[in-house]
Amino acid sequence: MTKPRVVAIVGPTASGKSALAVELALKLNAEIIGADSMQVYRYMDIGTAKPTVEERQGVLHHMIDIVNPDEEFSVSDYREMASGVIKEIHGRGKTVIIAGGSGLYLRALTKGLVDTPEGDSTLREELNREAEEKGREYVHEKLKSLDPISAERIHPNNIVRVIRALEVAIKSEETLSEIQAEHAFGESPYEVMMVGIDVDRDSLYKRIEERVDRMMAAGLKKEVETLLDMGYDRHLKPMRGVGYKEMCAHILDGLPLIEAVELIKRDSRRYAKRQMTWFRKEDVTWNPFDNMKNGDLLNEIKSFLKD
Repeated sequence: MTKPRVVAIVGPTASGKSALAVELALKLNAEIIGADSMQVYRYMDIGTAKPTVEERQGVLHHMIDIVNPDEEFSVSDYREMASGVIKEIHGRGKTVIIAGGSGLYLRALTKGLVDTPEGDSTLREELNREAEEKGREYVHEKLKSLDPISAERIHPNNIVRVIRALEVAIKSEETLSEIQAEHAFGESPYEVMMVGIDVDRDSLYKRIEERVDRMMAAGLKKEVETLLDMGYDRHLKPMRGVGYKEMCAHILDGLPLIEAVELIKRDSRRYAKRQMTWFRKEDVTWNPFDNMKNGDLLNEIKSFLKD
C-alpha cells in the first residue's frame, strides 16, 4: 500500500518557514499543519511568531491555538492530533504541508515516537522547585546518578528534558536512555519530502534581531502582562519559552527592558543554533534562502507528489 505523501518545510527560527509554506500552499491546493511547540498555545501570538490572519492568506492552518497555557500537552498528544488532521486533509483531496521548527514534533509525526511512561505532575513540580532553589546543576547531577547516558545527552540548561528524564528514571523500572535504546523511532507512516531553508549565519542573526524588534513594537510586553493578569504563572512550561521568560523577568523582577530585549535576541540565536544541529541530522534537502522563490522548488515538490 502506498504511503500518504506530505511535504515538510523546516529550518531555524526566523528563516521564513511560515511565509514559504503559505506561498506553496496557494500553488499546491494545500493546507498547513504547524509543527511548533509554542504555537499550540492560545493567547501567545506575538512571542511565538504565529502567522497573522493576513499572513495566512486564506490558507487553512492546523495545530495552532489548541490548548491553554496551563494545560498539559505532550509530543505524543501532538502526534495523535496531527496524524488525524493529515487523514482529514488527504480525505478532502488536498496536499499536506507541515511547517515548523520543533524538531521533536516533526520527528514524532513523521517517524513515530518512543512510548515513555506517563508523566507525574506532582514529582515534576517538586523537581522544578529543586531546580529553582538549588540550581539546575544540582538537578542535572541527580539525573547523572540515575541515568548517566541521558545526563550526557541533555544539557543542564535544558531543564524541561532533564526533569522529564528524571521522572522516567524515578517512576519507571527503566531509564529513558534504556527505553530509547530498545525502541528508537519507528518507521515513517508517510512518504516525506523535507525541505530545509538554509540561511547563512550572519543573515539569520540579522533576521532574528529584526524579528525581535518587530515583536516588541507589536506589543510583546503587553501580551505577557495580559497572560500574567489572566493568572498564568511564570513557571508554566510555555511561559518559560524564549521571549516570555525574559519579559517576565522585566515585568516581575525589574530587569531593564533593554537588557530583556538583548536576552531575547541572544536566546533566539542559541535556539536557532540548536535547531540547525537537530535538522542537520535529519534527511533534509537544503535550499539556499535566496533560491526559495524560483520555480525549481515548486516543480520538485510537484514531481514528488505525483510519483
